[in-house]
Amino acid sequence: MAVQVGDKAPDFTLVDGDKKPRSLSEFLGKKSVLAFFPGAFTGACTKEMCTLRDSMSRFNELNAQVLGISVDSPFANKAFAAQNNLQFPILSDYSRSAVKTYGIVLDNFSGLAGYSAAKRSVFVLDERGVVRYAWVSDIPGVEPNYDEISKALSSIQ
Repeated sequence: MAVQVGDKAPDFTLVDGDKKPRSLSEFLGKKSVLAFFPGAFTGACTKEMCTLRDSMSRFNELNAQVLGISVDSPFANKAFAAQNNLQFPILSDYSRSAVKTYGIVLDNFSGLAGYSAAKRSVFVLDERGVVRYAWVSDIPGVEPNYDEISKALSSIQ
């Protein structure tokens, strides 16, 4: 079962595009948008990350940050971030530890037997790391409701 609203978001340590370990705990103190996506360089994932990129001025006004997370390698994520001018961390969950902990494993992604990815999921956390909004899709091509993300961030006092 996926992490639910009201839960303390499970901490994780994943690597960024430079293979630097990054833990969720280091981002506490600001509101956070955890955006798990199935695969770098795919259509819906690129659109989602670019939409979040284009929303950063609004998120900054709300004292919020974005973390993109996929099971892709740190090398692929670094190239993906560079190609799309993503100015927020794109973290690699290559071991699938976070997607398992968050309950959002997408098995047999894109018809590839045995290949698991992240279900497209968004978790909005308050400054203490408590989940205030959770959205998980079983359909990889469905994007989140971006207005709901902004509303969730705005509602956190």
